Amino acid sequence: MIFRTLCVGVVALFGLVGCASNNDDLQDWMQKQGESLRGKIEPIPELQPYEAFAFNANAVIDPFKARKVDIGRANTTKGPDTARRREALEAFPLEKVRMVGTIAQGKELVALLRTEDNRVFQTRRGNYVGQNFGVVTSVSEAEVNLKELFQDGAGEWTEKLTRIGLTENKTADAGPR
Repeated sequence: MIFRTLCVGVVALFGLVGCASNNDDLQDWMQKQGESLRGKIEPIPELQPYEAFAFNANAVIDPFKARKVDIGRANTTKGPDTARRREALEAFPLEKVRMVGTIAQGKELVALLRTEDNRVFQTRRGNYVGQNFGVVTSVSEAEVNLKELFQDGAGEWTEKLTRIGLTENKTADAGPR
C-alpha cells in the first residue's frame, strides 16, 4: 500500500515538471501572428451640413378631418323614398333572387322571380327588388335590369345598374334513357 502511494506521488511530480517546461517558441509564434492582424481604420466621412425643411401644414390634407372626396361620379342622387310602402321582394338580398321566366300581360312583359324560400313573384317595370332600394327599369325575356341605390362613406347616395339573368332549371329525368 505504501509502495502504491509512493508510485502515484512520483508520477504526479514528473507530470508537474513536464508542465513547467520553457514555452518561449510558443510565445514567439503568437507574437508574429498578432503583428499581421493589425486592422486599418478608414477615416470618418465628412458630414453634410443640415438643411432645414419648412413644413406647410395648410398645404396637406388633414387625415383626421372628414372631407367629401370627388372621384368623378356624376350619378349621385338624392336618395331613396323611405316613406313609400315596401314591397315583398325587398325583404330578400339580390343574391337570393333568381329569374325563372317571363309572361306577357297585354303588351307588357312580366318577369317571374323565385326567392330562396321557393316562392315565385311577378315583377314589372317600376317594382322594387332587393335590399338596396333596387327599382326595376326594364324586363326582357333574358334579364331584369335594376337601378340600386348605395350610400357611400361621405353619406352621398349613388346609383348602380344591376341585372338578374334568366337561370335555367336543370332537373334530372327520373325515367330510363
